[in-house]
Amino acid sequence: MIVAKPMIRLTCLCFLAMPALAAWEAGAAKVDITPTEPVPLAGYGGKTRMSSRVLHPIWLKALALRDETGATSVLVTADLVGLSTKMVDIIAGRARARHGIPRERLILNYSHNHSCPVTEDVLWLYYDLTPGERAARDRYTARLYGQYEQVIGEAIGNLAPAELWFEQGLAGFAVNRRRSRPGGRKLGGQVDHDVPVIAVRSGGALRAVAFGYSCHTTALSGETVNGDYAGFAQLEIERSHPGTTALFVQNCGGDANPLPRIMRSNDPPAIQLTEMYGRILAEAVRQVLERPMKPLAGPLRPAYGQTEIFFQKGPTAAELDRELAGARDMRKREIQHLLDVYRRHGKLPDRYHYPVQVWRFGDSLTFIALTGETVADYCLRFKAAYGWDHTWVAGYNNDLLSYVPSLRVLREGDYEGTTGMAEYGHPAPYTFSVEEQIAQQVDELVARTRP
Repeated sequence: MIVAKPMIRLTCLCFLAMPALAAWEAGAAKVDITPTEPVPLAGYGGKTRMSSRVLHPIWLKALALRDETGATSVLVTADLVGLSTKMVDIIAGRARARHGIPRERLILNYSHNHSCPVTEDVLWLYYDLTPGERAARDRYTARLYGQYEQVIGEAIGNLAPAELWFEQGLAGFAVNRRRSRPGGRKLGGQVDHDVPVIAVRSGGALRAVAFGYSCHTTALSGETVNGDYAGFAQLEIERSHPGTTALFVQNCGGDANPLPRIMRSNDPPAIQLTEMYGRILAEAVRQVLERPMKPLAGPLRPAYGQTEIFFQKGPTAAELDRELAGARDMRKREIQHLLDVYRRHGKLPDRYHYPVQVWRFGDSLTFIALTGETVADYCLRFKAAYGWDHTWVAGYNNDLLSYVPSLRVLREGDYEGTTGMAEYGHPAPYTFSVEEQIAQQVDELVARTRP
C-alpha cells in the first residue's frame, strides 16, 4: 500500500499533462430547490404526506460542456421524483430560446427521489390533494421552472478550460426488489452495481463530478424533505472535495431498491441507514477518483430520436364501468381517467412516443439516456452491446412515463411494467416488443454518433 500510492499519483500527473484534453470547456452550477413552505411530498401513493421539516436541502445541478467545435451541451440532474411531458417541453423550450441549447444537447435526469415536493402533473393519479395542497404544489412548480433556467444559465456562464476523465466503480447495496417480495425468489435477480464517474478537472483541481447508480431512491419516506441516499452521497462528495459540484445520475434502477430499508419512517435508524448507503456510494466514487481514469476527448456528438412502444389491448368502457362501482382511492381515479379518455376520444391509446438520447464523447464514451423507469436489463444489455468499459446507460430522463420493463420482466409479470401501469394513466402493459423497439432506436442513434 505504501508503494502503490505514489505510483497512482504519478500516473494521474501524466494524464493531466496530456495537451489533447485542453479543448474542453466545462461549467457547473447548482440551485437550492428546497421548498420554503409545507408542500405535498411525492413518490408514494395513499394518504397525502405534507412536509414538516427539512433533513437536508435538495438541488438542481447542471454540467455544461463545450467541445472544440464550439457546441455546448448541458446535463441537468434533479433531486426530484420525475418530470412530465409538459414540464420537459417548458424546460427544454426555455433552454433553447434563452441559452441556445438544442434539444439533443440537453439531458434532463432526475434521481426519482421520494422525499421531494409534488410537481405539476407528475404521477397525478397518485394524489388526492385539497385545494390548498394543490396551490402549494403550483407555487413550487412555478418557482422550479425559473430555477431550471437559472441553473442552466449559470453552468454555461461558468464555462472554463477543463479536462474530462471517465472510469467506473462498484457499490453493492442495490438489490433486485422483485426477489424480495413474497414468492419472488424464483424471479431473476438482475442488478447493475456499476458506478460510472465523469470527473471534471482544471489544472488538476476537481471542479465537478457526475456519478451514477441503478437503484430507487426509496430508503426514506415520512414527512421530511431530503435527497435520500443520493442526496447524502452528493453531500459527502462535496464535503470531502470543497469547491466541487457533485451530480447524481439515476441509471436503470426501476426494479432495484436499497435493501434492507425501514419503510414509512424518518426515525433516526432509517436516517442512519440511508446515510450509510450514501457514504457507500460516495466511497465508490472516491475510489474511482483516486485511481487512474481514462481521458475523454471530443467532440461531443449528440443524437435524439423517438420510437413507438405499444400497449396491449386495454379494458372496454363497459368493463371499466362495472369495476368503477366497487373501486376506491387511487384505483377509482385510474378507472375514471380511462373512462374520461373513452369519452373524449372514443378509444384508449395504443402506443406511446418514447424519447431516446445518445451522447458520444469522441470514441471514448457512449452515454445513453433512456426515458422513464427502466429496469436493470437495459443497462446490462447496452453495456454488453457497446462496451462494458466505455458505455454509461442512464434511465429516468425526460418524462416519467411509467416503468419500462424488459421482455424478461414482462414475461415474469408482477408490478414493474405490468400491474403498475394503471397508476401512470396507461390502459394496459406494453407489448412484448417493447425492449426490441427501444434497442433498435438506441442502435440507430449510436450509429448516428459514430465518428
